[in-house]
Amino acid sequence: MQLVRGLHNLRPRHRGCVLTIGNYDGLHLGHQAMLRTLRQHAGRLNVPAAVMCFEPSPLEFLSSRRPGAVIPARLSRFREKFNNLAAYPIDRMICVRFDARMQEVTPQSFVKDILVDGLGVRWIVVGNDFRFAHARQGNTALLRELGPQFGFGVDEMAPYLVDGVRVSSSLVRDALAAGDLPRAAKFLGRPYRMSGKVIAGQQLGRTLGFPTANLRLHRRTIPMTGIFAVRVTGAGLNAAPAVASLGTRPTVNGSEPLLEAHVFDYAGNLYGKNLHVDFVARLRDELKFPNLDEMVVQMKVDARQAREILMTTGYG
Repeated sequence: MQLVRGLHNLRPRHRGCVLTIGNYDGLHLGHQAMLRTLRQHAGRLNVPAAVMCFEPSPLEFLSSRRPGAVIPARLSRFREKFNNLAAYPIDRMICVRFDARMQEVTPQSFVKDILVDGLGVRWIVVGNDFRFAHARQGNTALLRELGPQFGFGVDEMAPYLVDGVRVSSSLVRDALAAGDLPRAAKFLGRPYRMSGKVIAGQQLGRTLGFPTANLRLHRRTIPMTGIFAVRVTGAGLNAAPAVASLGTRPTVNGSEPLLEAHVFDYAGNLYGKNLHVDFVARLRDELKFPNLDEMVVQMKVDARQAREILMTTGYG
């Protein structure tokens, strides 16, 4: 999948595509249905299938400009989003910088200058609640109105329902925050995953008998915290059973959110390797222990519980 970073990098060869526009955070089942429809239109029209995302997301940008506003947690950082999309038959990801200038673009200018003149769109696939451009004034009705003039068609997808509930990134985010990982996995179509490169830590876990692979999260806000039963893939590991801590490590006065995974019965060197951590079950909250000895006692309990859970799911 080709990545085009910024509208200034669009070239004549990028003209002519079917396009979907959205945040695609987490790539849940509703997103996946959109991509399948996008691919069908691309095949029918014999043009590339393209996804347009914004960085930062409009909600992140607007929240950052309001004092005291809560920045919404990302389900996937940019690299994870790119890799998720690349797993599907998508030809191109167009990453548009969302800033004060983009915020002021009118719906008509967005369609003519970006979608038509910049991309030469032949067909657009959007969700049923799609809004775009200044003050979210643009909608599907406007796209349908302008389509005949500029030569593109519009496909508005119906809500994707699971157990009668409309699937959305917010719904996944709420499930994670509540510690309901099976519910989140139901909406995602897979376990929730975080990925990253293993960095050198304080090596405290090694001295305590629990060596960990530490992953920096590169997120301003994380969707959940706590201790989890997880599976780790990458660097020769394939869904290896593990126990993980996600948070700031209050017992050792940590401040930066970090993901620390202890892979059971593994003695290799993972520094600098890219790992994927799939979250299976939440065990408990992050706690501040009075001393390291008490923390180790609880870590042993966590490890035993994680092993039991993962064995019941076929990954012990």
